[in-house]
Amino acid sequence: MTSVFAIDLQAVSHSYGEKRALCDVTLSVGEQEIFGLLGPNGGGKSTLFGLLSTMLPLQRGDVQVLGFDLRSEDEAIRKRIGVTFQSPSLDVRLTVYENLKHQAVLYGLSGRHMRTRIDQLLEWMELSDRRQDRVQSLSGGMKRRVEIAKGLLHQPQLLLLDEPSTGLDPGGRHLMWQDLRRLRDESGVTILLTTHLMDEADRCDRLGILDQGRLVALGTPDELRSSLGGECLTIHADRPQSLAADIKRQYGVEAVFVDPVLRLESAEGRELLANLLRDFGDSIRSVSIGKPTLDDVFITRTGRRFDEPDETQPEKKPRQAER
Repeated sequence: MTSVFAIDLQAVSHSYGEKRALCDVTLSVGEQEIFGLLGPNGGGKSTLFGLLSTMLPLQRGDVQVLGFDLRSEDEAIRKRIGVTFQSPSLDVRLTVYENLKHQAVLYGLSGRHMRTRIDQLLEWMELSDRRQDRVQSLSGGMKRRVEIAKGLLHQPQLLLLDEPSTGLDPGGRHLMWQDLRRLRDESGVTILLTTHLMDEADRCDRLGILDQGRLVALGTPDELRSSLGGECLTIHADRPQSLAADIKRQYGVEAVFVDPVLRLESAEGRELLANLLRDFGDSIRSVSIGKPTLDDVFITRTGRRFDEPDETQPEKKPRQAER
C-alpha cells in the first residue's frame, strides 16, 4: 500500500480514565522526513508515541501509518516500523553482536541473511570493531547506536525514537544526529522522535509542539520562529503586571507575564525598547532583546514557560516491551 504521508493523524484523542492525554490531534508526517514531537512532561508525547508504536489502542480518531489503518492493520504496521525506547533495552552482559542476534531472531531473521544484516548495520553504525565487546563497556553514545541498530534490523520504513539523546553528552548527540540524517538521506527512512530539548527540536525538518494533550504549533523550526515576527523582549520589573497594563495602554502591545518576567513581541523591537526605557525606565530592572526562539513560540502559544509545570497530572507512559 502507498500513502502520501508516512503518518497521518486525524482528530486523535486518548484518555486515561478522566485524564485527557491527547485532544483532537491532527498532523501529518511526510516520507523521508525527520519529524519532532516537542513538549514538556505530560504534554502528550509519550501517549502519541505509544499509539504510533501500536502499544496503545486507538480510542478516538483515525491514524494511517505507512498507508495502513492503525485500528485494523496494526500487525502490518509492526512489520514496517522500528522502535527505540527512551529506557535502555540492551543486555549489558552480552556482546554487541549477541544483543543484535537475539533481536534478529525476534524479527524472524536467521542464517546467512541474519549475519549479513547484522554485519551491514555494525559497519554502517561504525561498530564493527566493537562487535565482541560487552555492552557494559561501551560509551553512552555507542549504546544508543546499538539501540538504533536493533530497531533497523528488519529494514523498517519508519523509525520511532523516544527521547533518543537521553544520557548522551554533546559529542554523542552530534554523532547520533549524523546517523539520523544518513538514515533519512541514504536509506529513505522516515524518522519520528520525541524530545523536550529545544536545540534537538531545532535540528528536525518539522515539528509538532504538544502541550496538555493539544497540538499548539506545527511547522518547520524557521516557520514557527518567523510566525512571531520581529523581536522578543524580556523584561524584569518591580511590578511586572502593572507595567504590562501600562505598556498595553501606552503602545497597544500585549505583554505576557510569565513569572517572573514580562515577554512581548514587536516588529519594531529596538524602537519599542528605546520607548520603554524612556517612559518606564524607573520601573524596569533589566531588559533583553533578541530574535524569537522555539521557547518564545511555546510561551506565545501556551502563556507559560516550557519548563513550568502545568496543573494536570503527568501522563501515563505506555509499558515498554521488546518486539
